[in-house]
Amino acid sequence: MITTLAQERKYVTVKRTVKLMGTDFGITVVAANEEIGFINIDEATAEISRIEKMISSWDPLSETSMINRNAGIKPVKVSHELFKLIERSIQISEMTDGAFDISFASSDQVWKFDGSMKYEPTPAEIEKSIAKVGYKNIVLNEEKRTVFLKVAGMKISFGGIGKGYAADKAKELLVSKRVVAGVINASGDLTTWGTKASGEKWLIGIANPMNKSKIFTWLPVLESSVATSQSLDRYVEFKGKKYSHIIDPRTGYPATGINSVHVFAKSAELCDALATAIFIMGKDQGLSLINQLALTEVIVVDSENRMHRSNGILLED
Repeated sequence: MITTLAQERKYVTVKRTVKLMGTDFGITVVAANEEIGFINIDEATAEISRIEKMISSWDPLSETSMINRNAGIKPVKVSHELFKLIERSIQISEMTDGAFDISFASSDQVWKFDGSMKYEPTPAEIEKSIAKVGYKNIVLNEEKRTVFLKVAGMKISFGGIGKGYAADKAKELLVSKRVVAGVINASGDLTTWGTKASGEKWLIGIANPMNKSKIFTWLPVLESSVATSQSLDRYVEFKGKKYSHIIDPRTGYPATGINSVHVFAKSAELCDALATAIFIMGKDQGLSLINQLALTEVIVVDSENRMHRSNGILLED
């Protein structure tokens, strides 16, 4: 009879939800006892807080804020960690033909999804709103480890990749401390390792975007990560047409044709970035991209609520 490590010894599951990076992080660990479990959660929380201080564009003392303040003025020397995160962000921009772009923080918010919009923005307003957006204007100098935004008023932010990166780093820390299993869940963008205390696999439900109480399917997430991007909760409507809150950084227009995207990969950072990018790229381009990437899969639910999946996901119809 095969037994798991969790079955050989008695483990408990310890959970806590903390507010970090402007969202809820649910941290779950499988530990020998509750006291050790809560110590582990405190360690993960401290790691996420450390990353938030580095990448926050709201904190005037962060490295990211220093980069933004010096846009069009001079390069800024940054830590190796932030330099590499920006470098990977640019690589994802290139991979997605700009559908993912950390310089989207430079855009003017002509679309508002808080109920205050009275009219649809004009084409001229939309074009002007993205005048300072463009990842190709982020200049990296690896030798000097500097970052320079070429256009005055340009900004970067990590809203589309930061939660995933923080989840990865918290997991990495806990694994290094020999925590046998757990889940770091940043409001639906999550990463897992090990198994439940019972020895069962962690599962994620793919919800019907039109009815959150109904699940299309359950999928195991084993030593892996998943991120979800969806639009039905936030949109505006003009002349009977709904406009998603997810904006294409290349055009300034809201993405259309998709209700939700769920990306599966080893890295939560990659999942986080690709989920939004595929939402913008659309079903066909998104599936084509994922089918070319190793160890990466996607489920796309289109605007007709039909499910589409990449080649590596096998489900019963």
